[in-house]
Amino acid sequence: MSTDIDCKHSAGEFAPRIDRNKCEGKADCVRVCPYQVFQIGTLPVPERSELSFKGRIKGFAHGYKQAFAVRAELCHACGLCVEACPEKAITLARVPVAE
Repeated sequence: MSTDIDCKHSAGEFAPRIDRNKCEGKADCVRVCPYQVFQIGTLPVPERSELSFKGRIKGFAHGYKQAFAVRAELCHACGLCVEACPEKAITLARVPVAE
């Protein structure tokens, strides 16, 4: 996929945050991200207990498939993933600057 888009920030300034209670692993973020930040995987068993009741039901129904920001440091905050996510499970958060 082309990376000739109007990104708002340099890589590493922002990172995607995925709401585990909303994500259904439909992979729209994987398809639209020009920097290959996302990957679809299965939510590990220990993390499933952290889901809300509704999140556990949704997770079970979708086989606990979720998006993971495996290369978050490559994020340029273009926002394509936020727009593409049908569950509105992705937000972009500023990465704290190390002092």
